[in-house]
Amino acid sequence: MQTDMPTVVTRFAPSPTGFLHIGGARTALYNWLLARHYGGKFLLRIEDTDKKRSTKEAIDAIIEGMKWLELDWDGDAVSQAGRADRHQEVALQLLADGKAYKCFASQEELTAAREEARANGQNFRGDLWRDRNESEAAAGAPFSIRLRMPRDGETTIEDAVQGPVTVHNSNLDDMILLRSDGTPTYMLAVVVDDHDMGITHIVRGDDHLNNAFRQHQIYEALGWTPPVLAHIPLIHGPDGKKLSKRHGALGVEAYRDMGYLPEAMRNYLLRLGWSHGDDEIISTAQAIEWFTLENVGKGAARFDFDKLDNLNGYYLRNLKADALLSLIRNDLEKEVGHSLDTAEESRLVQALPALAERAKRMPDITENASLFCNVRPLSLTDQAVKALSGDVPEMLAKVANELEAITDWEQSVIKAAILSFAEAEELKLGKVMQPIRAAVTGGKQCGDLVETLEILGQSEVIGRLRDLIAT
Repeated sequence: MQTDMPTVVTRFAPSPTGFLHIGGARTALYNWLLARHYGGKFLLRIEDTDKKRSTKEAIDAIIEGMKWLELDWDGDAVSQAGRADRHQEVALQLLADGKAYKCFASQEELTAAREEARANGQNFRGDLWRDRNESEAAAGAPFSIRLRMPRDGETTIEDAVQGPVTVHNSNLDDMILLRSDGTPTYMLAVVVDDHDMGITHIVRGDDHLNNAFRQHQIYEALGWTPPVLAHIPLIHGPDGKKLSKRHGALGVEAYRDMGYLPEAMRNYLLRLGWSHGDDEIISTAQAIEWFTLENVGKGAARFDFDKLDNLNGYYLRNLKADALLSLIRNDLEKEVGHSLDTAEESRLVQALPALAERAKRMPDITENASLFCNVRPLSLTDQAVKALSGDVPEMLAKVANELEAITDWEQSVIKAAILSFAEAEELKLGKVMQPIRAAVTGGKQCGDLVETLEILGQSEVIGRLRDLIAT
């Protein structure tokens, strides 16, 4: 970690017009990691200036999504809309300094000028009042304030990911800073807020790259030092097309509800555009230690549910059983219809490591974990019903008697009793084990059967076998 550089301050600045989607979550993660890597600050700003589209529900969804991903921010979240007076102050300062001007053009005039420029193959600059005197306007006429953009030369941005990117200044329009109703535009508000909040580095999607050249001119006009910019490629679907809902462009709460762990999501999002050698499993501590902008790729990453599932499975397998139980408890209690008692908790803590072995998402575990709860008589899957047809119940009655005679309910003794029974009845072991599995699990997946019998306990196993016989 470098210590000879000023404090790094990053930010995540979502617009609350919807959920925190997966691309935004990755942007937040990269900004968070960069700040934590350098021991700096990570700030959260809600860009809620669009009052028609911004909603409290969306703000709440963003906050909850950030908390679920465990991306903590420093200080309070800032509302951009609450800083409108400051944005207006800066626009009026630029106007007073001659760096901006009043534009009295009507919407109809602007539309006509835009269409004329398009017809002539030219860029629309919005500069109808750039060289006119405001005395030409009607008394009391509404006006916007536009930035007086440079007309000659070029602007080059040294992007930390894309490298140097240049645009001819003649392509830039005299953008609006304050609308005719006095409200600030996004372009102005972003620059003012980033400056006032002391932002030193901005990581954002490369769909903002065009905005960067326009925002750069505001910094120049105000004499402010712009932050380091890093425009990261957008996330695409497996087919290489723009990420859509069918690919996985969902809110992070949807991933939570699907049964993904926040640490797995952070690990997966980290690797969607950033690498550290061939490392795939990267802990949060390692990510903070290793993360720099130099290792962010220029190519678009592709979202892949299979890879995310495999990664989530790894994290599930490495959770301690009691931690896993706390994560699935609410859903499990809903499924079985009652609160877990101590006996059930004890069984589950023993059984969960085996259940997690094949799981990709938490619902995979919850569904099978219910077999270790008191839910008799068990509901049977079609496959279990098939395995228990014919004269199988009569055989299981004999098995129940054999298992009831065991005085030491321990795996080796249980297995020996079942083997002895199979030999005495001249049955292949599978012909005995398969019906026992169906009867005590109802057809749900579990780990080793004998281990499952031991965990369930003698009375529960015999009770389930006799429940079946009774039917």
